[in-house]
Amino acid sequence: MKKLWGSLPFRLLLGVVLGILLGQIAGVSVMNVVVTVKYVIGQLINFCVPLIIIGFIAPSIAKMGANASRILGVAILCAYVSSILAALLSMGAGYAIIPHLSIVSAADGLRELPEAVFQLDIPQIMSVMSALVLSILIGLTAAWTRARTFAALLGEFQKMVLRMVTSVVIPLLPLFIALTFCELSYQGTITRQLPVFIKVVLIVMVGHYIWLAVLYAVGGAYSRSNPLRVLRNYGPAYLTAVGTMSSAATLAVALRCAKKSEPPLRDDMVDFGIPLFANIHLCGSVLTEVFFVMTVSQILYGYIPSLSSMVLFCLLLGVFAIGAPGVPGGTVVASLGLITGVLGFTDTGTALMLTIFALQDSFGTACNVTGDGALTMILTGYANKHNIPEQDLSFDL
Repeated sequence: MKKLWGSLPFRLLLGVVLGILLGQIAGVSVMNVVVTVKYVIGQLINFCVPLIIIGFIAPSIAKMGANASRILGVAILCAYVSSILAALLSMGAGYAIIPHLSIVSAADGLRELPEAVFQLDIPQIMSVMSALVLSILIGLTAAWTRARTFAALLGEFQKMVLRMVTSVVIPLLPLFIALTFCELSYQGTITRQLPVFIKVVLIVMVGHYIWLAVLYAVGGAYSRSNPLRVLRNYGPAYLTAVGTMSSAATLAVALRCAKKSEPPLRDDMVDFGIPLFANIHLCGSVLTEVFFVMTVSQILYGYIPSLSSMVLFCLLLGVFAIGAPGVPGGTVVASLGLITGVLGFTDTGTALMLTIFALQDSFGTACNVTGDGALTMILTGYANKHNIPEQDLSFDL
């Protein structure tokens, strides 16, 4: 029993089940406490996210030396190409499937969450994107100037962040997930709102799995290794992403899962790639949004956007997704300007888009996180093929 309780997937699943059950029977007073505790824990986890990004990306780039710029360019190219191709796949499926679906939209009648007893705000030291850009610039300049003393300091900071992750963030995640599902259950999202778009959500989830199969097949072929050796370790990260609905909040667990995949993943590529891809590789969210905008357009306006409009939307969405914050619904929120500007959605359309996207946001995030492992395989293969030496790391997750 002790071994089972020590399993992170078991604790995550237990949190989901207990959260749903509590949400069905909880009264307003209980939900006051749930909302308050979830808010505080969420603030603490979000505060740690920029530190995790800086603590892993900056030292990893600095240790790459002269190869830093090249590896970074390959990583960004892989992330953008993956998102764009996923979007185009979703667009093709939308034109083929949506005209044959009969979907009724009625997503109202949800209970309102009570107010928090108090709100303990813990602002991040900087935004997620600021931390990402700062990490890249610090790492690159340290590599270019061969700043060994500062690189050693970054290594010490990385060890501190590692302890913060293992001692604070990961132990809090099951509780945070339980409270999240308690809120969803109390509101009625699980029992009322989900069945409204069940067909569309299931189709999108199938699309997620298809794209993950493609990514891991490509990653395995390029790196000449068995992709199942990576994929089989991603269960905890997938479940955590489903519960937190945030790639950034799942970062600690994703790093642990990727570390278990050595070989075929190299430690230095994991420390560099996983935090980076968590912020720029949103293939699942992009795939989801493309299919959903086509569905919502058919429901509200009676037509699917033209091919030229959708292609333009897909190409721009890949860029806008990189700027999406590491919070639930970040992709669709960041791209609202595209939805209204390129596709001409009204306020009703954007509201419905936000609603249906929120129903499956957890699964899109899980696809993003799991796909990061495949791209890290590609980075590992690239480093090996170009004889980029592996950096010696003195710790493990």
